[in-house]
Parts: sequence; C-alpha cells; structure tokens
Amino acid sequence: MGFMDKVKGMLGQHGDKVQQGLDKAAKVADSKTKGKYSDQIKSGTQKAKDATERLSDEGKGQGGEGGGKSGGDGGKSGGSGSGS
Repeated sequence: MGFMDKVKGMLGQHGDKVQQGLDKAAKVADSKTKGKYSDQIKSGTQKAKDATERLSDEGKGQGGEGGGKSGGDGGKSGGSGSGS
C-alpha cells in the first residue's frame, strides 16, 4: 500500500473537513493580501477542491487509513501538471 492509497483513504473519510480547511485558508490568505490576489486565490482554492474531491471519490472504497485495496492504476494521472 502506497502513500497515495493512504491519502485517498483518508480523504474518503474526511474530504469535507479538508474542503472546509481550504475555504478557511483561502479566506485568511485573501485577508492578509487585502484582496489584491482574490482571483488567484479563488482559482487555486477551486483547483485544490476539485483535486480533493477526485481523490476523495477514489478513496471512498478503501475505507480506514488506506484500506486493504491496492487500487487499479495506483493514482497515475496523465499530465495534469503545470500548464500555461
């Protein structure tokens, strides 16, 4: 069982709390920067939430702290890195 399997399992159980934490962190960052980077913060927060939700959905079948399943492709994603 790899690290990503553990992450997926934990997100499967606690994804809602992670999303709340992302919202809170975004609010603090926006406050500290006095709204100067609001659009970038919103965009980054949404991308993080989307990734969290995707991994959470993959981890729901694993249960516990990573569960006993090894998972199909091991979480290999083909090219969702940095673009621009």
